[in-house]
Amino acid sequence: MLKREKIKYLVILAVFFALNPVVSNGQESVLDVGIRFQKTVNFYWENGVSIQYSHRNLKPDRLYFGFSYVTSRLGTAINSNAIKQDNFLFNTSWYFRPQHTFRPIVRLNFGYFLADYEEPVFDVLDNTSFLLSPELGAVFESKAPFKVMITLGYNLVTGNGNQGAGTVYPLFVQSTLSWSIFKK
Repeated sequence: MLKREKIKYLVILAVFFALNPVVSNGQESVLDVGIRFQKTVNFYWENGVSIQYSHRNLKPDRLYFGFSYVTSRLGTAINSNAIKQDNFLFNTSWYFRPQHTFRPIVRLNFGYFLADYEEPVFDVLDNTSFLLSPELGAVFESKAPFKVMITLGYNLVTGNGNQGAGTVYPLFVQSTLSWSIFKK
């Protein structure tokens, strides 16, 4: 129950910062919704959804807040005996070079990981973990409201199965294909 409360407070904090007006500069707010494809190096494909929001009063189109849900259920675990695992990621991103087609990006993710080992014999293993991972990469933004992001990330919190979840590997690559729902 304590873990759910922490996640709830993290969501409230992220929404507060995303929607809290600071100084208006006449720019537009941006909401991007898309699909995320993530590959842990030497391990699973985990795919899911991603939402990014940049408020017009808080460094518009530079500072983004978001949420991603990626799971092996939509990747390697489809029709296989791979471990079903879920990642709930809150993030903040900084996009460089506004008004350019190719934009470098840095991102910091924090969140929660849950693995479903399915068999009772594995109940002694840790199956949850907090996540903290920086990412570096680039965004390609066309004139249409379409973006392609490619980044390399590193999980700072990993485990070996005895301490921490053993299926959280450190290095991952991800790409997100997103569409700008609105710019206001």
